[in-house]
Amino acid sequence: MNVKDRVAVVTGASSGIGLATAKLLSKNGAKVVLAARSLDKLERLSKELPNSLAVRTDMLDKKQVENLIQQTVKKFGRIDILVNNAGRGYDAFIEEIDLTKFEEILNLDLVGPLIAIQQVLPFMRKQGQGAIVNVSSGTALMALPGMGGYSSIKRALAGLSLTANEEFKGYNISVSVIYPYITATNFEQNTIKTERAKTQIEDEGDWEIKADHPELIAEKVLEAIETGQSEIYAHDWMKKANK
Repeated sequence: MNVKDRVAVVTGASSGIGLATAKLLSKNGAKVVLAARSLDKLERLSKELPNSLAVRTDMLDKKQVENLIQQTVKKFGRIDILVNNAGRGYDAFIEEIDLTKFEEILNLDLVGPLIAIQQVLPFMRKQGQGAIVNVSSGTALMALPGMGGYSSIKRALAGLSLTANEEFKGYNISVSVIYPYITATNFEQNTIKTERAKTQIEDEGDWEIKADHPELIAEKVLEAIETGQSEIYAHDWMKKANK
């Protein structure tokens, strides 16, 4: 799908991968709907991007996700692209996973995207086309001590994406999953971490040295939209390691 003049919803658009994606889609002519909890950041960004709309959205709140899609259709009359990017990390060894925290991450990283998909589907189906991109994680392809809870949720998101891609083919709607590598954003600072995970998982400074820029992942999102490819990896070696 060519993104020019298409209407694209990007969640988690106030920073990091979401911000880079929103800017790239706008640069390529898309009308971008910016979703995140930080309305002030979204409104500042909206002033920079022509034909954009800022909608404060907490992906943990079903009604707010529904409102996001309703406001999009009210403003632009259609919705062509959904980028499910909003999410948060949780580093904890299996025996120390706090169920309340785990459920919060599950709802944000998996249930929220599912609700958004269900909300856009009727409009895309009516239009006869659409593109949905779900941002997973490279950890979904690995078995990393201290990341079992988070990686299992991201694996579930990948599984949901691949299944949805098969189910929606008859509607001309592609569903893609992106596997980013470590990315230079504020994601690590916002990740919930147990004390043990803080001390035993690789030092954050070392991660930053080899981290990708969020613009690289934004390019992968654009690639997914344009090609409809079901799985997109930040790097080729990740694809090979997954086989």
